[in-house]
Amino acid sequence: MGALTFQNLDSLIAFKALKEHKEVVSLREDLTPERVREYTVKMGGGLNYNYAAKYVNESLLNILQDVSDEQELIKKYQALLSGEVMNTGENRLVLHQLSRGECFGPVVHKGENIGEFYRIQLHRVADFAGAVQRGKITGSSGKPFTTVVQIGIGGSDLGPRALYLALKNSLNRKPYLEARFISNVDPDDPNDVLEDIDFASSLFILVSKSGTTQETLTNRQFVMEKMKDAGIEDPSKHMIAVTGETSPLAESPEYLDSFYIDDFIGGRYSSTSAVGGAVLSIALGADVFNELLEGAHEADLAALEPDIRKNPSLLDALIGMYERNVLEFSSTAILPYSQALSRFPAHLQQLDMESNGKRVNRVGGALHYSTGPVIFGEPGTNGQHSFYQLLHQGTDIIPLQFIGFQESQSGFDLTTEGSTSQVKLNANLAAQIAAFTKGKNDENRNKVFPGERPSSLIYGQRLTARSMGALLAHFENKVMFQGFIWNVNSFDQEGVQLGKLLTKKILSGETLDSALEVFSGLLKVR
Repeated sequence: MGALTFQNLDSLIAFKALKEHKEVVSLREDLTPERVREYTVKMGGGLNYNYAAKYVNESLLNILQDVSDEQELIKKYQALLSGEVMNTGENRLVLHQLSRGECFGPVVHKGENIGEFYRIQLHRVADFAGAVQRGKITGSSGKPFTTVVQIGIGGSDLGPRALYLALKNSLNRKPYLEARFISNVDPDDPNDVLEDIDFASSLFILVSKSGTTQETLTNRQFVMEKMKDAGIEDPSKHMIAVTGETSPLAESPEYLDSFYIDDFIGGRYSSTSAVGGAVLSIALGADVFNELLEGAHEADLAALEPDIRKNPSLLDALIGMYERNVLEFSSTAILPYSQALSRFPAHLQQLDMESNGKRVNRVGGALHYSTGPVIFGEPGTNGQHSFYQLLHQGTDIIPLQFIGFQESQSGFDLTTEGSTSQVKLNANLAAQIAAFTKGKNDENRNKVFPGERPSSLIYGQRLTARSMGALLAHFENKVMFQGFIWNVNSFDQEGVQLGKLLTKKILSGETLDSALEVFSGLLKVR
């Protein structure tokens, strides 16, 4: 592969052409049945990406293709997959796609086959999960485990929690174990999670790559004290660690077992590593987690397609860039019409905003254009009764990303007033797309809906582990491509470090800025 060219978006010839593009798309008039059928791309996992209700036409798509080609987006993705250093801030490889399969050949770093390392860890997780489920591994009293509790924060919590909630009702059986999650250092969080728990039949997973995460270690100690209070004589038989091989937690006698991750997979990209694999395999089954990996790998392979009309994550990224940098929309709403995806917007919020919330390029140069948007969302139809008012009639246009499924997970439904609950749910979704697109005129200006609010739709038959994997990877790859487009490093997170540093100073009693001293006093820290 030849040398790549990394350049800011505003230096591209194609971006100048994009800003000069004057053909106006009217969603009211141009959204035809033919357009809806034509503007659909298969995205792996049985899912489809439909962008018919976006401000795009063929001439705009041609320019977006030019942006992709001039910015060498596919070549940069190939370089990432091949093991080139793409995390410039930390001088690291970026290998989360490798945790679900090789898109090219093996990635070897310092003589080690990294893919083999990931496979070994996931095989170890699968073996451990099976032993727990069969009752071969039990707690200190010999009782089989019935509950697993993940202790982590950020990427060690949001993604795995979102995936567990998404999949726990998708099985044709009950989960092997109930999963719970502790993340917040607020003592009310672990107190609430542990209030009704049977510690004798509970397994805890401590997740910290460095082994030094303040909130996680604090909550670990909280759990240990609660176990002692409950009469657990050997807490080490109730806790495993997911951590780095060189961390203080690795191979510690305080843990039943340890599973390893490395610095090449960032926290927010780690759900398909042991970070998500341990809790999902133990609670739902290694077969379910493997199916999730297969769906994610399908989406990763689809992302290699150079033709943007056939590459859903690349197309989604380019349209998002157009909305952010030309149309100047500052936010994006993620709106899943599936209660199982209730925490997925929160995961995507971290994935997108922590990755592309950057104001300098990948080598520290100033940027003179906007980068990552604000991400928020809630499941439908709940969101319709809260913030959709602003989406429909507010002064700002906010692009929308809908997600929906033809069938429910449970299979049980009730027909009332001539339709099932699932049909009512999907009728609401279709109606919202129409309302945002077409709008409504009325003599009463308070009842006018301006319409022309752009949206995309990801849809499939049913939310399964395979489709969930593809959905997860779609957004990971979208974020990656947008980072390449904006020429930022999507794989470090220096923006979270300053607060951590100041927290340590406050807790250690160091002298602070006088205003911070006062705030510390107000909150009874000092």
